[in-house]
Amino acid sequence: MADFHHLQHVKEQSRSKKTLWITLLLTLFFTIVEIVGGLLSNSLALLSDSAHMISDVIALGLSMTAIYMASRQPDARFTFGYLRFEIIASFLNGLALGVISLGIFIEGIRRFLHPEPIQYGLMLAIAAIGLVVNLVLTIVLSRSMKEEDNLNVKSALWHFFGDLLSSVGVIVSALLILLTGRVWFDPLISLVIGGIIFIGGARITREAYLVLMESVPREFDLEAIRASIREVEGVEDVHEMHLWAVSTEHYSLTAHVFANENIQPFCIILNINETLKEKYGISHSTIQIEHAGINPHGEYGREFLKSRRTLAESRV
Repeated sequence: MADFHHLQHVKEQSRSKKTLWITLLLTLFFTIVEIVGGLLSNSLALLSDSAHMISDVIALGLSMTAIYMASRQPDARFTFGYLRFEIIASFLNGLALGVISLGIFIEGIRRFLHPEPIQYGLMLAIAAIGLVVNLVLTIVLSRSMKEEDNLNVKSALWHFFGDLLSSVGVIVSALLILLTGRVWFDPLISLVIGGIIFIGGARITREAYLVLMESVPREFDLEAIRASIREVEGVEDVHEMHLWAVSTEHYSLTAHVFANENIQPFCIILNINETLKEKYGISHSTIQIEHAGINPHGEYGREFLKSRRTLAESRV
């Protein structure tokens, strides 16, 4: 028998899917070009940028998998559907960027200690092509982000923004070597590229980590939401409240409420749900009505009943 859900635990992101396919194919093509060019020119800056491009291909592959997984319907085992795979993919992408940046740092230091000759003409030509490709991909991804919020697309956008800066760095490196003849500019620029990759990876990893830890999404103030619920007629106390993101723009909230016995509990729940949806855009909420004198709450419940009696006596 099929289950009923007020909120469909799926994501149909046609714009993101199309954007990522275009991005993946272009990235794969230029990655091959950059690897060959880096080997022929012996440029570490170019090779480090190609390493970043390889991570982009892997990241985009994971992102594509996540988008297709997110479109699958929930089942008896995965009741939230497969939306969380988007976050897992983003977390893995961020960790991969950290590993790649570490490799670039190690090789950059080695090149500082043991400089190698570079064919800066070929290095410059390929970097110029890379600049155009990365500029186009950055624009495409940024436009997609305006239409559909997706952590994978956001991580891909960070990748290509870093790639865009990397291409500029490689061009600057080639020009400096051409003007000065000092090949140590190449490992220096590669270290800068490594730093950009590391920062982007750390941000993506942190954002995915916060979702995986089911922390309160940063766009919400839990105490403000609690105050809004308490303003609903019949609500006397709100506790055991949790708010988390299953995936980007897919939030869930649970709360226990002490309610006035003289008001129909179904009406209280309906009003709370409407408040959450209209004021905060939270459509998936589970509200449990409780009685402090019946449901065990220990000292918390006793203090609530005591304050309620004091308030009632003061009104007499």
